[in-house]
Amino acid sequence: MMMASDPFSVLGLAPDFDVDAREVERAYLRRAAGAHPDVMGGDDDAAEALAGQLNEARAVLLDAERRANALLALRGGAAKEVDKSLPAGFLMEMMRTREEIEDALGSKDAARVRAWREWALAQRAGYVERVSRLFREGGSHNLVEVRKHLNAWRYVERLIEQMDAGAGGGAS
Repeated sequence: MMMASDPFSVLGLAPDFDVDAREVERAYLRRAAGAHPDVMGGDDDAAEALAGQLNEARAVLLDAERRANALLALRGGAAKEVDKSLPAGFLMEMMRTREEIEDALGSKDAARVRAWREWALAQRAGYVERVSRLFREGGSHNLVEVRKHLNAWRYVERLIEQMDAGAGGGAS
């Protein structure tokens, strides 16, 4: 289902990357209480549509990468389908890293896989921090940088997904 507006507006929250998960949950619960068919005059279709919007908004805002993409779009930044730019040297580094990870997965060496997973989680944390800082600093140039970092972040997420699948799953 497509959302009628951005996820921040759907939940009545200020558009900010650094949102508190508890506040997202509180806003979701406040709005969800009004999405019951009894509250909406028995209009099951409208209640279902609103519940879908609320659920999607909550899911987006609780996922840092999806939240960053939503905020970037709201601020007028390019979508990933339009701008596929990456930080300088990133693609070569990822090609080498992917080879190392595939080798570790193939070797069934749990310690090596764990070390690469920890590396990837640290990379993710770094992207979260950089994107947060860029959003706080503002400016149209920073929107271009946010897009670059989000594109790189997506590569790291795929590496984590690959390791989780290759190692039989795992919490992230």
